[in-house]
Amino acid sequence: MKNFFCLFVLLLLVPISARSLNPSLNDDVLGLIVFKADIQDPSGKLVSWNEDDDSPCNWVGVKCNPRFNRVSELVLDGFALSGRLGKGLLQLQFLRKLSLANNNLTGNIGPSLTRLENLRILDLSQNSLSGSIPDDFFQRCGSLRSISLAKNKFSGQIPDDLSSCSTLAAINFSSNQFSGSLPTGIWSLTGLRSIDLSDNLLEGEIPEGVEGLNNLRAINLRKNKFKGKISDGIGSCLLLRSIDFSENSLSGNLPDTMQKLTLCNDLNLHENLFAGELPEWLGEMRRLEMLDLSDNSFSGQVPTSIGNLQSLKVLNISTNAFTGNLPESMINCENLVVADFSHNLLMGSLPVWIFKLSVQEVVFSGNRLSGSMDSAFASSAETSHQKLLVLDLSSNALSGNIPFAVGDFSSLQVLNLSRNSLDGGIPASVGELKALDILDLSENRLNGSIPLEIGGALSLKELKLEKNLLSGTIPMSIENCSSLTSLILSRNNLTGSIPAAVAKLVNLQVVDLSFNKFVGTLPKQLANLARLVSFNISHNQLQGELPAGSFFNRIAPSSVSGNPSLCGAAVNRTCPTVLPKPIVLNPNSSDSTPGPVPQILGHKKIILSISALIAIGAAAVIVIGVIAVTVLNLRVRSTTSRSAAALTLSGGDDFSNSPTTDANSGKLVMFSGEPDFSMGAHALLSKDCELGRGGFGAVYRTMLRDGRPVAIKKLTVSSLVKSQEDFEREVKKLGKIRHHNLVALEGYYWTPSLQLLIYEFVSGGSLYKHLHEGSGGNFLSWNDRFNIILGTAKSLAHLHQMNIIHYNLKSSNILIDGAGSAKVADFGLARLLPMLDRYVLSSKIQSALGYMAPEFACRTVKITEKCDVYGFGVLVLEVVTGKRPVEYMEDDVVVLCDMVRGALEEGKVEECVDGRLQGNFPADEAIPVMKLGLICTSQVPSNRPDMSEVVNILELIRCPSDSQEELV
Repeated sequence: MKNFFCLFVLLLLVPISARSLNPSLNDDVLGLIVFKADIQDPSGKLVSWNEDDDSPCNWVGVKCNPRFNRVSELVLDGFALSGRLGKGLLQLQFLRKLSLANNNLTGNIGPSLTRLENLRILDLSQNSLSGSIPDDFFQRCGSLRSISLAKNKFSGQIPDDLSSCSTLAAINFSSNQFSGSLPTGIWSLTGLRSIDLSDNLLEGEIPEGVEGLNNLRAINLRKNKFKGKISDGIGSCLLLRSIDFSENSLSGNLPDTMQKLTLCNDLNLHENLFAGELPEWLGEMRRLEMLDLSDNSFSGQVPTSIGNLQSLKVLNISTNAFTGNLPESMINCENLVVADFSHNLLMGSLPVWIFKLSVQEVVFSGNRLSGSMDSAFASSAETSHQKLLVLDLSSNALSGNIPFAVGDFSSLQVLNLSRNSLDGGIPASVGELKALDILDLSENRLNGSIPLEIGGALSLKELKLEKNLLSGTIPMSIENCSSLTSLILSRNNLTGSIPAAVAKLVNLQVVDLSFNKFVGTLPKQLANLARLVSFNISHNQLQGELPAGSFFNRIAPSSVSGNPSLCGAAVNRTCPTVLPKPIVLNPNSSDSTPGPVPQILGHKKIILSISALIAIGAAAVIVIGVIAVTVLNLRVRSTTSRSAAALTLSGGDDFSNSPTTDANSGKLVMFSGEPDFSMGAHALLSKDCELGRGGFGAVYRTMLRDGRPVAIKKLTVSSLVKSQEDFEREVKKLGKIRHHNLVALEGYYWTPSLQLLIYEFVSGGSLYKHLHEGSGGNFLSWNDRFNIILGTAKSLAHLHQMNIIHYNLKSSNILIDGAGSAKVADFGLARLLPMLDRYVLSSKIQSALGYMAPEFACRTVKITEKCDVYGFGVLVLEVVTGKRPVEYMEDDVVVLCDMVRGALEEGKVEECVDGRLQGNFPADEAIPVMKLGLICTSQVPSNRPDMSEVVNILELIRCPSDSQEELV
């Protein structure tokens, strides 16, 4: 360390010429050592960098010019380095390449790096560098040819002096937060070969002058806010190979000059506002391999000249307004791999030529195709069709039978023929599709039975046959489809019982057999389906008791309704008890065999049936259990009282910061400051100071000596809490968590029988009280509600980033401070339990009814952060509607999620907004927020977004305007 300090001082204070007998060599050594001092190297990648070495040329990541023996390249990509870019690099005057990509570097980027006059390549991509680029950064570019700042956090405008770097050939500023307009001087860089400014916030029109880039090979402006037309000058960039203007707001027609771009391979204009018909000259761009015009407003017929694009591999013209038939000339596109024509107005029959190509993905969904598919499938016999992976013809007007030849597509993974007018039966040949993952034939007119051969589709994951005219039973061969996760057979005429084979499909998550004619009892083995999240058997003729299992114990009543003979708690119908025939001993009989029951006895006899004996025995056990529990409670209360009494000495002076094993004294720890209370701990446990009670304990209010109030939670899970060592370790972890929207944990108190947690005091009360117990005009405005939702989302995202699941999210655990901000309480308390047993948890947080995710009921389904996302979704709906998650009416139970989802389907979701807002809310915010809440409450955990994604969505929804800010 001493040697290093001396070197550092020399670098700063001693003239270069006086440093050593070999000044050029030491410049590089000292520069790299100072650079290393400014960064952290957790993986020890730079351990070979030793300040005592005469030369750095053998150091890891360093390459020297053999002629001058000076450092020419420094490449430290993916070294997990962190810290800031220091000035040590300025000593590397012969450096030609500097690449620090894929690290964790932070801070701003100064203008100093461009002072390296020999620097040709600068790559700082995939770090966390931030701030704006200084205006003078590019004033001294030297001989810089390539610069990449991609995937950082840079903001502000791209400096105008970028045009000073006349030698630049490659610019990559993608995936940052650059804003403002594109500097016009960028087109003066005549040597530029590639420019990537994608995924930023750039706006305005693309400036004129692009024709000056005669050497340009690739331009990527994807995912910005550019508008206006594409300049005619683009046709002068004759060497262009790749153009990506997707996800902007560009409009107008395609400029005719683009036909000159005969070397172009990729043209991506996806998700813009382009309109008009496609020009015939498009066929002149014969080198095109990828053409994506999707999500625009193109109209008219697809030009015949598209058949000239014989190199075309990917064609996507989906979500436009193309009409008519596809041109027969497309049979010449013999290299086509992906063809997406979905969501247009295309008509006619399925093109015969489509299966004559070696295409892997064909998507025609959402058009107006009609007629039979026989001719197209018959043509497939003329060529190899083993490569087709995806065939989606859904949402058209196709009719006739499903061709038997569908079984010839042996590589098919997705077959979607849903929402057509197909009739006839399901061909047995589907059993030949061994690679099929998804089979969707729903919403047609299919009849007959489900073929026994369906069991041959061994890879099947989703089988959707709902809304047809199918009859017969579920074939037993379904058990061969062991990968099945979704089985949707609702709204058919299926009969018979539900086979036990269904219970063998251990991967099932979603089952819908509703609106059929199933009879008999449910197989009890269904309780073993550990991954089940939805099971709908409503509106059948099933009878008997529901299977006993965690999922079926909590199944939604709507999922089993419409079965008059079905019994169990879910249908609120008690199952008839089958009792054994009473065994009566006949005292007049000498035989030990039980005899008949006499109808009239001349004298009283005590006759006890076995069921009566069992009942008496059970009652006795219950009484003994009650007595035992009472005794244990009295002991615990006595111990707790003694512990509490130990806290009442002289104004809290008995609190100790030292560990203790004495049951009558405790250990108090405050994470900041001294343990200084203004009153004894008896006040903490006083009923007068109680603020409320939750699943983990009661909360009290007290004051520190400095007048600052704190909240004390007295845990009621003493019998479940970990050892003192584990308890303190977990509590200290929670104490380190700090976030504007989280209630801060400030300390704790421990004895073996009493544990207290000390929190900051939040004065505004709970969100529950504001929503459901407010009076008069004291209710939350729309802005208040939105900010509470956003703040809660940010707090959960912060917890999840630290691998902490809240487990107990509900409106009573959201507190409102004096500024109206949300503060989430009770986070991470489940970590204090010796194991995260969901049944123990559910007993502790049973007041969170309506917030708990469905998978919480399944012991074998992993509890993840997605459970918090579900609870957050319910909370969002509660905040917007002002209604509780579950409300009990006289004759019904209203589940908030179901109510809002139903209103959305009926187009009445706006009516769900809390009536107290009286129209003072922006519908363009409230409706998307409710939709987001519904997405978060998806039955399938993987369909719910992460909380970080939720925060981003909410921030996109909130687009302040004058009209919104006026809303109270």
